[in-house]
Amino acid sequence: MLRVIVESATNIPKTKFGKPDPIVSVIFKDEKKKTKKIENELNPVWNEIVEFDLKGIPLDNSSSLTIIVKDFETIGQNKLIGSASVALKDLVGNQSRSFPFKLMPLLNERGQETGATIDLVVGYEPPAGPANPTDPGGTSAQEDGEDDAGYEEGLDGQVGGITPTVPSGTKEAQLAKRITKGKKTRRILPNKPQDFQIRVRIIEGRQLPGNNIKPVVKVHICGQTHRTRIKRGNNPFFDEIFFYNVHMTPLELLDETVSIRVYDSHSLRADCLMGEFKIDIGYVYDEPGHAVMRKWLLLSDPEDTNSGAKGYMKVSMFVLGTGDEPPVEKRERDNESDDVESNLLLPAGIALRWVTFLLKIYRAEDIPQMDDAFAQTVKEIFGGEADKKNLVDPFVEVSFAGKKVCTNIIEKNANPEWNQIIYLQIKFPSMCEKIKLSVVDWDRLTKNDVVGTTYLSLSKIASSGGEIEVNSGESEVGFLPTFGPCYLNFYGSPREYTGFPDPYDELNFGKGEGVAYRGRILVELSTISESKPLNKKLEMIPNDDLLVVEKYQRRRKFCLAAVFHSATMLQDTGEPIQFEVSIGNYGNKFDTTCKPLASTTQYSRAVFDGNFYYYLPWANTKPVVTLTSFWEDISHRLDPVNVILNMAERLQSNLATLKSGMQAKMSENQLAEMWLKLIDELTEGISKPFPLIEGKSNITVLDTQIEKLRLKSLKQIGEAAARMRSEATDVKATLTEIEDWLERLLQLSEEPQNSMPDIIIWMIRGEKRLAYARVPAHQVLYSTTNPESSGKYCGKTQTIFLKYPQDRTKDVKMPAELRINIWLGLSAVEKKFNSFAEGTFSVFAEMYENQALLFGKWGTSGLVGRHKFSDVTGKIKLKREYFLPPKGWDWEGEWMVDPERSLLTEADAGHTEFTDEVYENESRYPGGEWKASEESFTDVNGEKAPPPREFTCPFGWVWEDDAWKSDLNRAVDEHGWEYGITIPPDTKPKSWVAAEKMYHTHRRRRLVRKRRRELSEGVTAGRGRSSYEDQEGWEYASLIGWKFHWEQRSSDTFRRRRWRRKMAPSETHGAAAIFKLEGALGADNSVDDGEGKSSDKTKESATKVFGANTPMVSCYFDRVYTYHLRCYIYQARNLMALDKDSFSDPYAHVSFLHQSKTTEVIHSTLNPTWDQTLIFNEIEIYGDPQSIAQNPPNVVIELFDSDQVGKDEFLGRSVCSPIVKLIPEEDITPKLLWYPVTNNGKASGDILFAAELILRDKAGTNLPILPSQRAPKLYMVPQGIRPVVQLTAVEILAWGLRNMKNYQLAPVMSPSLIVECGGEMVESVVIKNLKKTPNFPSSVLFMKVLLPKEELYSPSLVIKVIDHRPFGRKPIVGQCTIDLLESFRCDPYTTKQDIAPQLKVSLLSAALRQDTVIDMEDTQPLLTAQLTEKEEEIVDWWSKFYASIGEYEKCGQYIKKGYDTLKVYDCELEKVPEFNNLTDFCDTFKLYRGKSEDSDDPSVVGEFKGSFKIYALPDDPAVPAPPRQFRELPDSGPQECIVRIYIVRALQLQPQDNNGLCDPYIKISLSKKVIEDRDHYVPNTLNPIFGRMYELSCFLPQEKDLKISVYDYDTLTRDEKVGETIIDLENRFLSRYGSHCGIPQQYWISGVNTWRDQLKPTQLLQNVARFKGYAPPVLSENGRKINYGGQDYTLEEAEANKILHQHLGPGEERLALHILRTQGLVPEHVETRTLYSTFQPNISQGKLQMWVDVFPKSLGPPGPPFNITPRKAKKYILRVIVWNTKDVLLDEKSITGEEMSDIYVKGWMPGNEENKQKTDVHYRSLDGEGNFNWRFVFPFDYLPAEQLCLVSKKEHFWSLDKTEFRIPPKLIIQIWDNDKFSLDDYLGFVELDLHKTIIPAKVPEKCNIDMIPEYKADSSQKAPRTASLFEQKSMKGWWPCYVEKDGTRILAGKVEMTLEVVNEKEAEERPAGKGRDEPNMNPKLDLPNRPDTSFLWFTNPCKTMKFIVWRRFKWLFIGLIILLILLLFAAVLLYSLPNYLSMKIVKPI
Repeated sequence: MLRVIVESATNIPKTKFGKPDPIVSVIFKDEKKKTKKIENELNPVWNEIVEFDLKGIPLDNSSSLTIIVKDFETIGQNKLIGSASVALKDLVGNQSRSFPFKLMPLLNERGQETGATIDLVVGYEPPAGPANPTDPGGTSAQEDGEDDAGYEEGLDGQVGGITPTVPSGTKEAQLAKRITKGKKTRRILPNKPQDFQIRVRIIEGRQLPGNNIKPVVKVHICGQTHRTRIKRGNNPFFDEIFFYNVHMTPLELLDETVSIRVYDSHSLRADCLMGEFKIDIGYVYDEPGHAVMRKWLLLSDPEDTNSGAKGYMKVSMFVLGTGDEPPVEKRERDNESDDVESNLLLPAGIALRWVTFLLKIYRAEDIPQMDDAFAQTVKEIFGGEADKKNLVDPFVEVSFAGKKVCTNIIEKNANPEWNQIIYLQIKFPSMCEKIKLSVVDWDRLTKNDVVGTTYLSLSKIASSGGEIEVNSGESEVGFLPTFGPCYLNFYGSPREYTGFPDPYDELNFGKGEGVAYRGRILVELSTISESKPLNKKLEMIPNDDLLVVEKYQRRRKFCLAAVFHSATMLQDTGEPIQFEVSIGNYGNKFDTTCKPLASTTQYSRAVFDGNFYYYLPWANTKPVVTLTSFWEDISHRLDPVNVILNMAERLQSNLATLKSGMQAKMSENQLAEMWLKLIDELTEGISKPFPLIEGKSNITVLDTQIEKLRLKSLKQIGEAAARMRSEATDVKATLTEIEDWLERLLQLSEEPQNSMPDIIIWMIRGEKRLAYARVPAHQVLYSTTNPESSGKYCGKTQTIFLKYPQDRTKDVKMPAELRINIWLGLSAVEKKFNSFAEGTFSVFAEMYENQALLFGKWGTSGLVGRHKFSDVTGKIKLKREYFLPPKGWDWEGEWMVDPERSLLTEADAGHTEFTDEVYENESRYPGGEWKASEESFTDVNGEKAPPPREFTCPFGWVWEDDAWKSDLNRAVDEHGWEYGITIPPDTKPKSWVAAEKMYHTHRRRRLVRKRRRELSEGVTAGRGRSSYEDQEGWEYASLIGWKFHWEQRSSDTFRRRRWRRKMAPSETHGAAAIFKLEGALGADNSVDDGEGKSSDKTKESATKVFGANTPMVSCYFDRVYTYHLRCYIYQARNLMALDKDSFSDPYAHVSFLHQSKTTEVIHSTLNPTWDQTLIFNEIEIYGDPQSIAQNPPNVVIELFDSDQVGKDEFLGRSVCSPIVKLIPEEDITPKLLWYPVTNNGKASGDILFAAELILRDKAGTNLPILPSQRAPKLYMVPQGIRPVVQLTAVEILAWGLRNMKNYQLAPVMSPSLIVECGGEMVESVVIKNLKKTPNFPSSVLFMKVLLPKEELYSPSLVIKVIDHRPFGRKPIVGQCTIDLLESFRCDPYTTKQDIAPQLKVSLLSAALRQDTVIDMEDTQPLLTAQLTEKEEEIVDWWSKFYASIGEYEKCGQYIKKGYDTLKVYDCELEKVPEFNNLTDFCDTFKLYRGKSEDSDDPSVVGEFKGSFKIYALPDDPAVPAPPRQFRELPDSGPQECIVRIYIVRALQLQPQDNNGLCDPYIKISLSKKVIEDRDHYVPNTLNPIFGRMYELSCFLPQEKDLKISVYDYDTLTRDEKVGETIIDLENRFLSRYGSHCGIPQQYWISGVNTWRDQLKPTQLLQNVARFKGYAPPVLSENGRKINYGGQDYTLEEAEANKILHQHLGPGEERLALHILRTQGLVPEHVETRTLYSTFQPNISQGKLQMWVDVFPKSLGPPGPPFNITPRKAKKYILRVIVWNTKDVLLDEKSITGEEMSDIYVKGWMPGNEENKQKTDVHYRSLDGEGNFNWRFVFPFDYLPAEQLCLVSKKEHFWSLDKTEFRIPPKLIIQIWDNDKFSLDDYLGFVELDLHKTIIPAKVPEKCNIDMIPEYKADSSQKAPRTASLFEQKSMKGWWPCYVEKDGTRILAGKVEMTLEVVNEKEAEERPAGKGRDEPNMNPKLDLPNRPDTSFLWFTNPCKTMKFIVWRRFKWLFIGLIILLILLLFAAVLLYSLPNYLSMKIVKPI
């Protein structure tokens, strides 16, 4: 227990709005606990205790608590105040203790201190008992839960970085976690392109930045972009869904990104991008259900990563593959807590993290030649030094997550050193899984060539640690991507350079499996978490770092030896074959960069095995190859891999044994024993010491991390196994966990740093590479650590199947099967090889002496261009004296003649019959006579051949034909001639024709003669040996070439013989000496003396130096063991149909080593039973029998379809290993098991097979007795092995055939049915006319079959339909195979509760007996009250529907009245589990026909309706047979029915129009009847409400398939189909679940839910009782009590606590209905059917909610149909009278400087913006008062039941249709200031919801801004008083208007208004006009009483003078006048003063 006391906090900073309300969240692991809030406090004291249950896991050093303090907001997000992290390491231990944490600083989002602190006390009680008792990780549930949990550690939605005090491990672990998350899901994805659909639903935005913005969202995926409509405001609501259909491979798709960008459409600037979010589709795919539902995305600025959030966007995204169901979105209610933080898709702290991958690229080596040697050849001619090796100009291209970076180009260097660092910067977490590294060859002129590609898989070089510690909180196991320094190997096309285009070029791009090594590259990767992106991409690695890497490049010498034991299953190759083994470049025969090694086997010719295949006749001399190579020693990496693989393999084989035991139904004890062995072996394996890496020099970071991970995981698996052993009870229940362990072990065995190249084995025919196999080096590597760490096949013989490079046919032909023993080890421990080597090794040098026949004498003079002594190819000149033994070897003995027997095999070797052939040739001049040609006898290729008379019958053969005959079975004329013409320079015709023309110059005919082997002379080997001894070992050929034979013929002109000289090791002893054979034996590079002096340098070809003159190593086995093999091939099932008649004629080839046998052909079946034992009497195998017993050769079974014409076609292949008995008396009987048959990589059936290999003595006396024969040489499978059978009854209900397609252009008219099972067959009666009666006249067939008792062996049941055609033709027109018969088995004696489920007399006979007519009006309703208009208006069928789906706000009073609801299924009715597919009466089986083409599903040609019952019959014939199962069947004749189809609505339709919408309508077709409801299309919607009912009549079963399609209406173009769904009406009709008409909850006889079935509930109950075999129900107490099925039901009980209403019918019917509802019948329902289209067959195109009723006409008319017409909107009118305004903001100054406003009021209803209305202007309001007396009139359409307005309008002026929107009724009133010459100024607004209208203030004084709630206010605010205007009808008073300024609201004015809502009728009765127009009444509006000052100065100049100028400036004017008068006086004074003075002066008084 962890207890946290949250005491108090101090110095919390103030917010803008005052004091905060702090609340604390405490997070431990993923658990979050909160305290209560403290209001308005900066120093809060909580003193609260929160407790965390530790679930038994103790704390450890990395445990921590995260404390987050937030400011509580009632509405909107809580704001972060600060957070702190508390490390709990001080509490760790076994004692209880507590610890105070005082004054912990709180940090803000950026990790800076806020000045606030918090005090806590943490107490800890350690858990009792053992640690970690919970499940040890690895079970899928925990893994999933835990995948997401790791995210939120320490983050509570903070934006920006993580708080620095979070323990450092978590950051890395979270990053690593994202990488490994997708690993599991990805592994299973197939790699072929398929259909996908990505849907993105943009729901809404929040807190988008900017003012008065118009946001629009663009979503871009896979090159397609969609955009939303433009909205207004910072919190726009979009709710639009976009569909993206793509066709690509899953892996390509998962690396694509979804880009969601928000733009401001208002802004024309380039920076109108407001924010974006990018996510990989892989991320979405890895979420549960491949969906992200209703998550918030954090938008960010792509340019500036540090800028933080740019708003949030709420989206849903899902990825649908074929066959996926789209997840159901839960539509949230109003109360959905939209806490953005807790619902963020990626927690903000992680969402925007830059990390940088540092990829250091050091060097590469062994890069093959890529450029033409032309320039080098020119150099050579002029005597320069040629350098062909380095013809390549490499550079490295690195690509990841859409970024590409390239290194420098280094010219002409096959071993370049780049030494560069590449910086890859990515936003993390990224779901791109692989870093791709390509080495590219730069070309000056042409396109660059890719040399090779390899990948670094992030999930393998990083770990989240998630799968390890499930609950302990340790995170040190996780690590970020790290790699190397280590070499990565490239594989691709073969290395040989040719000037021609490379046919296997694709392999170099990393597509497909590379077939050859193409070099390696040394790289290192590390990851740094960067907060800011770096700009540099490339820089050089400093020298110090280069020195560090030196130690990782230290090479050690490795030795490899491979002994080829057998090469079998070859096709006829014609030319000799050799094998080459290489590792890297070492051993590559055509490569000149390494020393020559003995890496190729001798050439050998293939021999026929007598049946089907060829093999190489190596007998007791097995070829050996040996190579030495130099690699880094990475045993410390490969040892653990081998140890883990060893564990995994044992676990796998034990698990397979356990599973097959369970399949074979073994006893519990045996299973428990197997299970204990499995657990014990696993725990023993885990407890062994694990090879550790300490002390090794070349350890990388990744090595240590992976070791840590492995040790932890193994420990955990071990603990889990120990716990399971002690606790588990049920073996089966443990399987999933054990399989999980196995998967974990295999994951742990992956070694990303495996720098040892694979060993590649090539089969070379002549000089051409033909087929290859790759063997991982670790499988054959010897380890000195312990035996488990050596490879699985180290020194052991393994079977390898070769492959053709880039095989398009995928395994149809197998090139070869090899048994090979490979040992690979350090040369330091090469002596250890001696203990693995079997047989004795011998080493020879060899050369051939050549002679030609010239003038009748053999000599060397006729050797044109050949040498006297050469290698086997004849091309390289050799001499005895040039051979020097390699170092450490000496000659032993002299050269001696030793013919190579395996090259001398005649063409007839291995055959029992053989046809000799020779062609007779004649020629002429055109038009002349035919004469014998120069070479009159040739082989098929025109090479010279001996004449027929020289062919002698070889020893041991006899002629079958008396003489040579012309072969006439070809394209030849009647004498066997074919004609041709030669065109120079050819000497032979290229093509031949059968008719002679004048211009023909050549003709030939094929002469053949058959011979067969004489059985009496079995062995001919003696003859062979003596004959070659006579001839001194020469072998002859008619030309210098390959085809040599022993006996000289007259046509031979060339002969040769092989000389060999043996070598012996001089120093070491034992087999390991062969590793010293490095280098060639010395070759002749000197000038040839025999054939004239030649100054040319000898041209060195690759073969010259290499391969030909390397020593030949072979391994002799002196002891041969003879074995005897028996293959028991019993049967096969589900093979592919390859013939036109839908079947195949299968037979099997069984191959074992160099022998093969064939079974008989079974005609026309896909489930053949051969029941055959194939006996391989004597098989010679060399080698120790014990090792054969441990690892026996495989038996390969290949199935073919036998064809009369043409080649037999391949059906598939299976491989099985036989049981080996070294002591034949051992009592082990092999068990038949099903082995999968595969063809082209696809499963194509199974085969039941077993094989045993017995070591036989010389005479073969110790073998088991032969099984009995069915025919000569045809042995059956013996008793004891073959399945035990029992007589079984199979009853078949053959009901009928449906939808049969034409066969060979003619319709199927009179079919019958054949059922085959276990070799028995039964045929039905013929249907006379399929069109009229598609059912079989007599329906039940019965057959007795011997079926195996064990279900494991049960054969398939095959249904064939044959058509009876004129002239006795009976073609098979369809077939079906049914596999699992278990589901049809039954116990015939149990009378179930359902006596006969098929007793469904289709509700017919019952009804006809009583001849009921249902009269709905016969009883009065309970309460005779009439429906009021109000109820009619509010309660309709839609009320019931909405009440049923939980949308109560739309259903009015419905629920309160106690009315019944229906069941809404979210799937098709037939998919509801309790209704059993509605196939309880009979199943539907699809019929197939014909050859299935690749990739196509076989074509469905019809359906068979029927069922089966299978049960055992008694063995004793005297015991009576059990009762039959199918009895009392309904009448199978046609029934006429009424079908009512109710289409309610469609959801999430696939858009068809360019605007992302659709105009859907319904089209219904039922056989020939079609209803196309095009007139009622619903424009512009993806979720249309149809509300339509269609009624049709039809005949069942002919017209059973009801097809309902949704089409998209287009005016101009063709209507497109959106999707369709098909309903099988017959199943609905026949099913006993009553699916033809669902049962309601209540029995209504009036109202919207009136009973609609034909039968009343009491009659239905009687029918059900009869089906179930109960007595008829008994009514008593006047229908208030019914006894049914032995139980009493009363009406009181049934109707307790239910509201009764006036629509209900009589009591007995209600009670009967109550009982029916308990019987598991289909209730009244609406089903949701998925629509599919042929365009994307398995992807949902939308859903349709609907239901269907089917009524047989024979039961009378059904009840009235429901009225589901969509609700019509009612017309309402909102009248708003604006009386006055007060306290309006004064926005302007008048000329005279007064504050004033010219006020007017504007109003509208959202959705009807075009009907904006405004009052007149109250000019010059000086105090904010305005008088208007003005009426607004807003008409609107309203849905009372849904309380929404319906708005229909065209989106664009060019739109054809109006789009409907449903929006809540609101009124927006705005106050504006009128300006004449500029734009009007906006003053404030109020928005009123007409449903929750804020009640106005009666007087303006009481009207204030607090009446309107603020969404971000604190919780102390009271909720406003509201009322619905629709109920109040009208309200009058004062409302406040406000405006936002600097983030706060201020009062902008008060408006006095009257609001009134009237409906249409009231509006007519009480009319009123707009403004003050007529009719100005209700109430009459007078002119406003405005002061005289209210006028516009511009239009009234006099008034302006009077009111503005005079009033304001009166005293100024008076003052001015007085001043003027004074001035006038002064002026007059000044004017008159001089005159006056002068007068005074002149005239003194």
